Amino acid sequence: MQKGFGLKTVIEGSLRRDYHSGIVQRLRDNGFRVATPQVEIRLAEEFGFCYGVDRAVEYAYETMEKFPGRRVTLIGEIIHNPHVNARLREMGIQILSPEDAARDGERFKADDVVIIPAFGVPFRMFETLRATGCVLVDTTCGSVLNVWKNVERYAKDGFTSVIHGKYQHEETRATASRASRYAAGHYLVVKDMDEAGLVCAYIRGVGERAVFMAAFERAVSQGFDPDRHLECIGVANQTTMLSSESLAIAEALKRAIGERYGEASLRERFRSFDTICSATQDRQDAVLKMTKEPLDLMLVIGGYNSSNTNHLVDIAGQTTRAFHIQNADDLLDAGRIRHKPAGASEEIVTDGWLPERRSVVGVTAGASTPNNKIGEVVERVLTFRGVTLEDAGLA
Repeated sequence: MQKGFGLKTVIEGSLRRDYHSGIVQRLRDNGFRVATPQVEIRLAEEFGFCYGVDRAVEYAYETMEKFPGRRVTLIGEIIHNPHVNARLREMGIQILSPEDAARDGERFKADDVVIIPAFGVPFRMFETLRATGCVLVDTTCGSVLNVWKNVERYAKDGFTSVIHGKYQHEETRATASRASRYAAGHYLVVKDMDEAGLVCAYIRGVGERAVFMAAFERAVSQGFDPDRHLECIGVANQTTMLSSESLAIAEALKRAIGERYGEASLRERFRSFDTICSATQDRQDAVLKMTKEPLDLMLVIGGYNSSNTNHLVDIAGQTTRAFHIQNADDLLDAGRIRHKPAGASEEIVTDGWLPERRSVVGVTAGASTPNNKIGEVVERVLTFRGVTLEDAGLA
């Protein structure tokens, strides 16, 4: 099933208690900024929970209301936010890793309730779960479903899907699996323009097969042959990737196909659809808009494993100091901040993050970050400068 249980009014109070922020609402009402003699805080005009995340979390709460006393299992994290996933565990939801689910999926019984996360799950896993007869609550984001339709269409027509994404990401694994539904379907995952450049070169006839396969050994479908399966390609993407890079990759692949087989062959050999979700694009655009005005720094709030949050850090970092934090606890004090640098895998502690003079602090958050985590960060920044919520007009 892909619809809720009609219990939204029942669980609204719980959602508001767990994720709402009066501070954020008052910032919205105040034109997304607050200015005091000690510090100015500017909030991006698009931030935090998107529709797909909102819907997934809502369905999880409705599920617990609908099936009291039943075993409820979530396949992987519902979204990439530690606070939200921890809250679901507190409610009694068992979170099973996708790897464990793939290995033990047949163990579910008809009495079990299984929640599919917003990223979706690989096709064969979904079929295995459905065959057990358990209750399936499918929260897969509509934007992700749209990508799947394109990938399945590519596979049906004998086109290889070149997916701009991270091959280990839950969404990309689920998307790639859709290509394997058809005998002629194959996929290749490229994470960035550098990897796309290797593919473009091979299409043009440059490069050794063994070297190419070694570079993409974990990012291709079973039986993938670059000499055959790059002749006709369709471009897709993980919905949370950097939009400008996805478009650039698609254009580079199109040029390579045109140069190898001739411009006249593009209709028969190349397909592309822009499937970056609108919420991801809106949040990226909002950060770009913010950075057109002077900022001393940007705080980007979200899970360290959140792809769309990491890309917001990349964008902000092009013009100002950008710090990726998970919550207000990472603001250790006015001198030290715990954060994950762009492109890094581990967090570090940096001194001198907040200037002692009056400064302008930008704040944004990934699409899986709840408003209460944003409000807590705003309050802590104000506190470091001796400003109360009452002083700032946010009480």
